[in-house]
Amino acid sequence: MRDDAPPTSLAEPEPLSHGLKQRHLTMLGLGGVIGAGLFVGSGAGIAVAGPGIVLSYLIAGTLAMLVMRMLGEMSAAMPASGAFSVHAERALGRWAGFSVGWLYWFLLVVVLAVEATGAARIAHGWVPGVPQWGWVLLFMVVFTLANLAAVKNFGEFEFWFAALKVGAIVLFLVLGTLAIVGWLPDTDPVGLANLTGQGGFLPNGWSGVVSGVLAVVFAFGGLEVVTIAAAESEDPARNVARAVRSAVWRILLFYVGSMLVIVTLLPWTSMVPGESPYVAVLDAIGVPGAGQIMNVVVFVALLSALNANLYGSSRMVFSLAERGEAPRGLLKVSGGGVPRRAVLASVAFGFVSVLLNLKWPDSVFLYMLNAVGAVLLFVWALIAVSQLRLRPRIEREAPETLTLRMWGFPWLTWTALAAMGAVLVLMLTDDGARPQVLWSAGATAAVLGVAWLRELRASRGATRAASGEDRTSTTKRN
Repeated sequence: MRDDAPPTSLAEPEPLSHGLKQRHLTMLGLGGVIGAGLFVGSGAGIAVAGPGIVLSYLIAGTLAMLVMRMLGEMSAAMPASGAFSVHAERALGRWAGFSVGWLYWFLLVVVLAVEATGAARIAHGWVPGVPQWGWVLLFMVVFTLANLAAVKNFGEFEFWFAALKVGAIVLFLVLGTLAIVGWLPDTDPVGLANLTGQGGFLPNGWSGVVSGVLAVVFAFGGLEVVTIAAAESEDPARNVARAVRSAVWRILLFYVGSMLVIVTLLPWTSMVPGESPYVAVLDAIGVPGAGQIMNVVVFVALLSALNANLYGSSRMVFSLAERGEAPRGLLKVSGGGVPRRAVLASVAFGFVSVLLNLKWPDSVFLYMLNAVGAVLLFVWALIAVSQLRLRPRIEREAPETLTLRMWGFPWLTWTALAAMGAVLVLMLTDDGARPQVLWSAGATAAVLGVAWLRELRASRGATRAASGEDRTSTTKRN
């Protein structure tokens, strides 16, 4: 631990607005990780793991829950708009805060393009007269204006987006359970035939479960935004603790529960990667217009992620500027407490990403997407390392701020770190995932290289300054 690190207990008051309420954070915590990756991407996981996808989601979800708990502990003790970037700087040094902050910002503004394009594709299907690029432009303008106006606008958008996603999942679980026991019209109890048939519960063995983990673990990205948003609530420490407590178990229930419903109701061999297994289930139990219903839900999930990424990226780059790790010009805050220049800077790069995705989706943008493919795991790893370093210090200096504690510290933190390492190793052995790890490692190495050069320059500057002071003192004595 650095001796010159700022006190952990507290963070100086943020100059940002405090317009987010507890209900905003609670729903953001619940809905933040429910996205298109679950509603559509889960089909690919089922195709490789069969019914064992339930275990894949259980493993990946448990890892995400542990990371969220670590984040919640540090954010409740040290709320800041930069969240884990600030924590990393306090735990490991400026290089860590700089690296994880810029990597996460880059991740958000690149993935933003995928979400904007995906939502535009759905909207274009509904209204073919408007070109896809027109929808992208509309979404970007609407959410840019919403984020420029006031933080409560972001909170309200996310509250209702998340409420719709959570409502859809709950309704799906209820209907699916009723269909399993045969209590819906024209349905009979399905029993365990689909769980034990077609090769059994683990048709591809444990290797299939592992492949399933690789296919679904990144669907849990997004949980970090609630700790960034907490700094702009009325009582950051209390609100983030409550949001994390209310979210962790429910998230696992939504993911694992819905997968169990899917593989119990339908043979896993009927799943087609790229098509929503939720639509297949709703069609099977006779819900009219199932495809369009899920299109609406996926559309909302994509817009929700777009909104959250614009918000999260602007607050991250604002926090970097506060600590001298980004241009100081981004620090200007509106009268309503909105960092408008930070919002516009993030939106500008987001527009570039969108244009690259529309123009060169299979070349330039694909390389950018691969470069952030595994960055989430690097971010999670730094969160875990930061928590290992900061927890003893907080207990020593400000134990009263530990209103939310990581379970089984330090053993579960070390277990989570080992699991992240295992996922990275497994990705390296997978032909499809290997490019993501290599490109992401290259992007991480580049950012670390810049951080190292900055540290070296700062060290040389400090040495020259100290040398100049010594010479001045010697001259005065003579």
